[in-house]
Amino acid sequence: MAERRTPIGDRARYWFDSTLARGAAALVGWMALLCLAVVVPASAVLVWTDSEVPTSLSDRLAEVWRLTGETLRLGGATGTPLRVVMSVLLALVTLLYVSTLVGLITTALTERLTALRRGRSTVLEHGHAVVLGWSEQVFTVVGELVAANANQRRSAVAVLADRNKTLMEEALSTKVGATGRTRLICRSGPTTDPSVLPLTSPATAGVVVILPHDRPDADAEVVKTLLALRKTLAGERSRPPVVAAVRDDRYRLAARLAAGPDGIVLESDTVTAQLIVQAARRPGLSLVHQELLDFAGDEFYLIAEPTLAGRPFGDALLSYPTSSVVGLVRDGTPLLNPPPATPVAPGDLLVVISRDDDTARLGDCAEWVEEPAMASGPPTPVRAERVLLLGWNRRAPLMIDQLRRRARPGSVVDVVADHGEATARQVNEADEDSGTGLSLTLHHGDVTRPETLRRLDVYSYDSVIVLGRDPDPGQSPEDPDNRTLVTLLLLRQLEEAAGRELPVVTELIDDRNRALAPIAPGADVIISGKLIGLLMAQISQNRHLAAVFEELFSATGPGVRMRPATDYVLPGSETSFATVVAAARRRGECAVGYRSHDDVSTSPGHGVRINPPKHERRRWTAGDEVVVIGED
Repeated sequence: MAERRTPIGDRARYWFDSTLARGAAALVGWMALLCLAVVVPASAVLVWTDSEVPTSLSDRLAEVWRLTGETLRLGGATGTPLRVVMSVLLALVTLLYVSTLVGLITTALTERLTALRRGRSTVLEHGHAVVLGWSEQVFTVVGELVAANANQRRSAVAVLADRNKTLMEEALSTKVGATGRTRLICRSGPTTDPSVLPLTSPATAGVVVILPHDRPDADAEVVKTLLALRKTLAGERSRPPVVAAVRDDRYRLAARLAAGPDGIVLESDTVTAQLIVQAARRPGLSLVHQELLDFAGDEFYLIAEPTLAGRPFGDALLSYPTSSVVGLVRDGTPLLNPPPATPVAPGDLLVVISRDDDTARLGDCAEWVEEPAMASGPPTPVRAERVLLLGWNRRAPLMIDQLRRRARPGSVVDVVADHGEATARQVNEADEDSGTGLSLTLHHGDVTRPETLRRLDVYSYDSVIVLGRDPDPGQSPEDPDNRTLVTLLLLRQLEEAAGRELPVVTELIDDRNRALAPIAPGADVIISGKLIGLLMAQISQNRHLAAVFEELFSATGPGVRMRPATDYVLPGSETSFATVVAAARRRGECAVGYRSHDDVSTSPGHGVRINPPKHERRRWTAGDEVVVIGED
């Protein structure tokens, strides 16, 4: 059998690769040969084509050497062999020194750039906001902090998470957008490591916000982060206020102990359940909550007004032409919607809704009140309610508890979920404290199948709540809103077939899916993470508002309500908003806004107007609603 001959080119390439594999010495040798192979012939061409160069061969070779030496920085000296050798030696020493120096500088710069890209340098800021953790809430929190600092000359937000720094910067830039004068600084590392937390300089921060991530162990991670932060700040003379959130009530006490006496810990699932139930009872309420919680419009402030000391609280309601008074803070305890006759004590703070903290200015609004336009009949009675709950997740028992607390006798809650979501035992546990006022029934069925929804008389319910399924840690991750969107499509088909709209309240996890949801304009959509993010951002700017929000969103006591406008003013009358405030005061409520029935489908507010000027006049229709702080 004839021996196979290897092509010369392949043998040469293999020999070349083998020499390179010997290390740096072989590489340097090949580079030297390559340079000489190019420089020497080029120098010879320059010399032989130069008419001023001597014609003798020795002189021309010396000139070729000089050009080669200058090009390769080898000295290029001519003369005796010893002189040439010494010049080459000095040139090599110089080359070695310069190349080593350049290499060291390049290595140092590369390491520094690598460290910066990894987010391992320390933030040197004062009064900045520190955000620890990464979830969908981070975009809401950072965006609101940027909005809150819009009037500051120089501000910064430092985000620390166990993610790639570049990816975090790209995600924040895409979702938050322009940050104005606020600088976003991202650092990479575990938030539970006390040696990593100093990268964000928490000791000099104005506030530290701790976000729960999206995994099942989120609450335990928050507690560990709080412990790590406490260790990092040990020995510091002053500590920044801390705002954190947990999902499960079982971790709230541990988180509060780890956060210390100045820390604020929110229970996100409970707050979300409360907001969903409130929106189910009065469609459009989610729009009011979002308007009150974001920094884009009017928000809550605490102000001192010594001139109102000794006067009844009812007088304060008509003492601010462009702000809405909703309560008092007395000795750190909020009193929302106190009786109008409650005297304002000298040390009390007023809880107001205003455009900014410096826009709450005193002024007499009594002259705009028109008594003849006020309604004098009894308020609209509250009747028993029928609620349809489609789907089941960890917040469903909390929602049932909220529905039970305010249920009128004869109220009904029907739960529709498949066997993999809810069991009879889970529903019974959620209903174990129910009395005669609420009837709870479980129906097994897949809410993503048309036949399941067709069997239900959906139009017999006062509200339909659509819940997404909790992510299963044992399965591959998927968009948690996928099933919710499918259910909404089926409900939309029923609406189109009947020519009527359903009172649907939808819970979504990802805010990006809101644009995809097949719902009517102005429908109630609760983005659980976004609302909690808004709440945390508000408290981070004024920790004293934590008690106000806890009272406002509690299951009992005063809260945000929407009442028919006909309870306050005569239908068809044209009158000022001050008249509505005065009429609400008679009923023991604080009017803070309204929703226009004619503008329900108009973006972006969908008819909701919070804190209108007291002198604003409009014609009130029977379909309008008034937003008040009051009790059921």
